[in-house]
Amino acid sequence: MFEVTVNEHEEKNVEMVERKGLGHPDSLADGLAEAVSRALSKKYREKLGFIAHHNTDEVQIIGGQSKPEFENGTLKKPIYVLLGGRATQSYGGKEFNVHGIAIKAAREYLDSTLRHIDVEQDVIIDSRIGEGSPDLTEMYSRSEEIPLANDTSFGIGHYPYTKTEKVVMEVEKHLNSDEVKEEMPWIGEDVKVMANRKKDELEVTVAAAFVSSEVEGIDDYVRKKEETVSEIEEIVGDLYDGDYEVNLNTADHPEKGSVYLTVTGTSAEMGDDGSTGRGNRTNGLITPFNPMSLEATSGKNPVAHVGKIYNVLSRVIAKKIVENFEDVESATLKILSQIGKPINEPQMVSVELEGTLNKEDISDEVEDICQEWLDRTPEVMERVIEGEITTF
Repeated sequence: MFEVTVNEHEEKNVEMVERKGLGHPDSLADGLAEAVSRALSKKYREKLGFIAHHNTDEVQIIGGQSKPEFENGTLKKPIYVLLGGRATQSYGGKEFNVHGIAIKAAREYLDSTLRHIDVEQDVIIDSRIGEGSPDLTEMYSRSEEIPLANDTSFGIGHYPYTKTEKVVMEVEKHLNSDEVKEEMPWIGEDVKVMANRKKDELEVTVAAAFVSSEVEGIDDYVRKKEETVSEIEEIVGDLYDGDYEVNLNTADHPEKGSVYLTVTGTSAEMGDDGSTGRGNRTNGLITPFNPMSLEATSGKNPVAHVGKIYNVLSRVIAKKIVENFEDVESATLKILSQIGKPINEPQMVSVELEGTLNKEDISDEVEDICQEWLDRTPEVMERVIEGEITTF
């Protein structure tokens, strides 16, 4: 079941990394899908004693229409959110108001994520979540301590972040922090960060939606843009020891009055749509130069859907391995399930390590770490349900 390989670390000459920030329409879709799953999980457990079958990973956001103006702006057409997927709506004589639970969770998530939007007025939330498959629903009610995989699928996880990946993650997190929002309220939540590294030279390109009510005019926009660039440069400089360049809102044309201005701080207000699974991977990034799965993780159930569980668990295990061995610089895990089999008994666990060590000296201990955390899957997924581990 286990396959361990060890290679010497070799840094790539070129690297590209992307993160779609919390207010990006694709990230909003992921966040909504996950918020609904977490709400349903808690309600099922409260009324049934276990988490019933559900997958709410089919969220679509249809952009509205807006008219941003300096110091003002209006939303002319609301953003439309469609909550899809499947969920258990009745079990053992107990009924669940799935649509009500889902819409409430979605509204609360948007309220807590977007600072410049009136969710009641500016967003239409529609739930079309259907009934779950009877065979999968039955699988969830079985009493096994370790659940059975509800799909034949795989997950991939890598640890730690490369320097470029860390820069991308930290820039977005910083720009969307409460501290920065208080100091620079013109920065909306729709922040997208892309980094391109060629050997030691790093170029960071950021698209940040400015909030029209917080900008007085073109000159003020340009001044606040310069302030924002300086803020980003400070973060990058603290994290990266090579040459770097920061660019912000490169499509701007201030001379023609064309700048990245929004009413709500998200491009979802005007023609930019979003879909679950189209944005960040489970590690919070899009990393074409490091292994990643195309699985839409957010919204899948945290009990038996290995498309979610193995993508989360693989990164947790990779981190434990790196922390356990001084000579391991990085670890990549690929875990493959088989439908109907216990999730702690995958078909294959491939562990790829980089570092200066002998495979024969550590293989048994690596396998023990993997098995320990496979057995602790319910514990890890509880952290997902509580929001301690994110999926995007």
